[in-house]
Amino acid sequence: MRAWLRPAVWTAAGVLAVLVATTITLGVSASGSSGDGSDGTGAGSAADGSGRVCERLAVPAYFSPPYWETAIHSKYPPADMILNVSGAGAGKAPVPELQALVKQARAAGITVLGYSSTDEGKRPAAQVKADVRDYAAWYGVTSIFLDRVSGQAPQVSYYKQLASYIHRAHRGAQVWLNPGVYPNQSYLSIGDVVMVFEGTYAQYLTAQVPGWANRYPADRFAHTIYATPGQVLAEALKLAQQRNAKHVYVTDLVGSNPYQGLPSYWPTEDTDANATCKGSG
Repeated sequence: MRAWLRPAVWTAAGVLAVLVATTITLGVSASGSSGDGSDGTGAGSAADGSGRVCERLAVPAYFSPPYWETAIHSKYPPADMILNVSGAGAGKAPVPELQALVKQARAAGITVLGYSSTDEGKRPAAQVKADVRDYAAWYGVTSIFLDRVSGQAPQVSYYKQLASYIHRAHRGAQVWLNPGVYPNQSYLSIGDVVMVFEGTYAQYLTAQVPGWANRYPADRFAHTIYATPGQVLAEALKLAQQRNAKHVYVTDLVGSNPYQGLPSYWPTEDTDANATCKGSG
């Protein structure tokens, strides 16, 4: 199942969270989407078999400035925040208010990634490359979050080309891919981080982890779980650990854009997720 979210647009009249062009792909596979083999258990384990994964929060920051400020000044600032300016990429011109927020986030030690939709591999590569250049020029952001990733074998060369371009242009930049489900395994040779789950908590409970995923370090995987009630927040974070995902985001928001703000339990999530790093790697 797939659905499309509409993230925030930033306007000259002010920075407003509204529903616009499609963004993070939502998806869940009951049997592992890649067809490369699933362990059939619905849960994997950490690469060392311990289940102890040091989680880091990765926030789709498709929201207005007050939420940025809250995240930046949290007790434990998130490790990563995804900057989406236009709903497709970097937009047509820099937004001063966003420039200031990105500067604050980076000063707090947060890695900011520039959002660029690939439209399942159908968006012209030249447009994605233009986003890469504009994020760097306007915001000092060199790591890129490629959204709406096909995850299928026929588009591998398209994504290899984009990842190579980003790494050549900006040494040390991260390339994140978001198919929203476990992709063809070859995508693990392309992205530094792959978002292999994006969906509701109800879907997360029955999602399957392919056996090959447990052969990779946890820092290669991201899970985003929305429509998660507060009473099961701890269980969601624990399950992400067991499924070998270092990068995680859990929210209780629902609807067509569950990223229009931070979850109501953000301080608790911030504390609980960071607690997983005590005494673990």
